[in-house]
Amino acid sequence: MLDNTDVVVVGGGLGGVAAALALLRAGRRVVLTEEFDWLGGQLTSQAVPPDEHSWVERFGVTASYRALRDGIREYYRRRYPLTPRARAWRELNPGAGNVSRLCHEPRVAVAVIDEMLAPYRGSGKLTVLQPCRPISARTDGDRIVSVTVEHNGSQIELSAPYVLDATETGELLQLSGMEYVTGFESTLDTGEPSAPEIAQPANMQAMSVCFAIDHVGGDHTIDKPARYDFWRNYQPSYWGDRMLSFRSPDPRTLNIAERTFTPNPDDDPLTVVSDQRLSAGDSNLWTFRRIAARRNFVDGAYESDICLVNWPMIDYFESPVIDVPDADAHIAAARELSRSVLYWLQTEARRQDGGTGFPGLRLRGDVTGSADGLAQAPYIRESRRIRAEYTIVEQDLSLAVRGDKGAVQHADAVGVGMYRIDLHPSTGGDNYLDVASCPFEIPLGALIPVRMENLLPAGKNIGTTHITNGSHRLHPVEWNVGEVAGALADFCLAHRVTPRAVRNTPGLLVDFQHRLERDGVELRWPDVSGY
Repeated sequence: MLDNTDVVVVGGGLGGVAAALALLRAGRRVVLTEEFDWLGGQLTSQAVPPDEHSWVERFGVTASYRALRDGIREYYRRRYPLTPRARAWRELNPGAGNVSRLCHEPRVAVAVIDEMLAPYRGSGKLTVLQPCRPISARTDGDRIVSVTVEHNGSQIELSAPYVLDATETGELLQLSGMEYVTGFESTLDTGEPSAPEIAQPANMQAMSVCFAIDHVGGDHTIDKPARYDFWRNYQPSYWGDRMLSFRSPDPRTLNIAERTFTPNPDDDPLTVVSDQRLSAGDSNLWTFRRIAARRNFVDGAYESDICLVNWPMIDYFESPVIDVPDADAHIAAARELSRSVLYWLQTEARRQDGGTGFPGLRLRGDVTGSADGLAQAPYIRESRRIRAEYTIVEQDLSLAVRGDKGAVQHADAVGVGMYRIDLHPSTGGDNYLDVASCPFEIPLGALIPVRMENLLPAGKNIGTTHITNGSHRLHPVEWNVGEVAGALADFCLAHRVTPRAVRNTPGLLVDFQHRLERDGVELRWPDVSGY
């Protein structure tokens, strides 16, 4: 048994890394586990550029998340052959993608995260077990005693006063017997105007397996995937066309939108508009999640732009991968779908010159760090979610419900976030659901389980609903949640109190909130009406 530690953080995604850093800054000993080769989760092993709100360069994220963003930009300035113009760009966007003000190659985020953790690994305060996956948990009443993980073919039992679940699917919730929910709650339970009358626990957002491509000379067509014909003819009832096409529903209107695809447009990176409010049909798919814009680099450094494919056509909604016996088979099927999308792009996609296929599209597995060329890990948008002391519901932050009042203010606020309620097509057959949000606060009650005392959520597994998960699942909020979970575990150890007591004892709550503010966690939004 490995038990000489203060906190075990299971899952090395953004929430897990933020939690570990908060604990390490406080002087705690931490064991951090991660299933895949890279720390960073959706930002790295899943290869998804950060989805952020419109004010991210000024406010609305924690100081440590801002340090991560600044570190990524500085890494490019130190290590990459940027043009003088790009190097002088204060808000450098290496990929000049439409989706984010900071589109970049995942390997750079890996380097920056490793750099942030390096001093603690060197001092022995941080132990990282990788690749490593939890396989069982031992509990005693309302406490988790230990987690057993599989690491390099061996089983290791990890024990600590606090355990944080930062896995992508809330694996410890199931392993420990903690109370949790999945899928779509009913409007009778939540009062949410967009919820169904009957709960649908197996109805979850699509997952995706992303991949990176560039466009160069020659023929780089991959072998035809075994189930290509199935995916080529696959047509959901609400799609308006086959999924393997440039036509798909606009998330806002649900009207069928025609997208364009033009590799390596001769655009100016500094003029690209990056805004989450862009509708699905507003931009060239190539530039939507572009992670390297060749014109940001000196001539000859990049033969082509690099485009990250996270598009509607790779969404896999045949089945959930949570609480089903054949999850691995469905993840394999999602990978096959992504390969089929690439093969279709290379051989059948319509070109603007009237021809078909882009054989010059080259799969960049070196960019995603995987043997098969796709992202190491699937991008899983929806986790198991704890039954919490407070569950965040649609009417807490929906612009249609709240209007000029803004989102509900929480006395126990421990952070802020902003993203539309953005739900992809689901395993229950639902089309997109997209609801405008107000800038919102994250309540501590959403991190407090209804029963368990020393097992805390540190990612997408907090007390949201299927609907509000859609606004809380993105990069800065996941980081904020993880950072708070780590800080809370340290605070409880230092004061010999429980997380529940911190939330429900006014003096302790105020002390904890002051500690968060000293650490650079913003608890309230400024007036954003003038921005």
